[in-house]
Amino acid sequence: MIKAPAPPAPVTPASRPTECGDLGIRIDRNGTWFYHGSPIHRKEMVCLFASVLSRCAEGHYWLTTPAERGRIEVEDAPFLAVELYNASAGRERVVSFRTNVDEMVTLDAQHPLRFGICPIKGERIPYILVRDGLEARLARPVYYELVNLGIEETIEGETTFGIWSSGQFFPIGPVTEAD
Repeated sequence: MIKAPAPPAPVTPASRPTECGDLGIRIDRNGTWFYHGSPIHRKEMVCLFASVLSRCAEGHYWLTTPAERGRIEVEDAPFLAVELYNASAGRERVVSFRTNVDEMVTLDAQHPLRFGICPIKGERIPYILVRDGLEARLARPVYYELVNLGIEETIEGETTFGIWSSGQFFPIGPVTEAD
């Protein structure tokens, strides 16, 4: 079983790492990591960097070690959900995702589903919270697989399409007459 890495150690004022500025690392919207414009091909290196990735309250992304901290650029979300795991059905269902850096995250109250809007196409984009403000965008095939598992539920008098996972209903969208 793939196990999520331990989150980075909390930074205390006495242990504040040296700031290195911009590291020249970028994560594109497809989850590919680049160093000074060249793709980082070694998955082990990407996974190592991902294990020390954090996001500050201002929304900036950082690679933080006990000694140093440097800023990186993230185009959309730092991770991509590339595989869906489904256990059980209905209200007993548990849905988990594997990310492109082999972290596992279960759709639950601590790891909710949210939708953003693509500024270019105006389409809804699904994300799941992985850890500490870091999200994974669901790859299109994974999102289609999730939608395929969805059901209609009536919530506060409104019929909504969504998915049950870990005892909680996560809305995907309203049900309209045309649906």
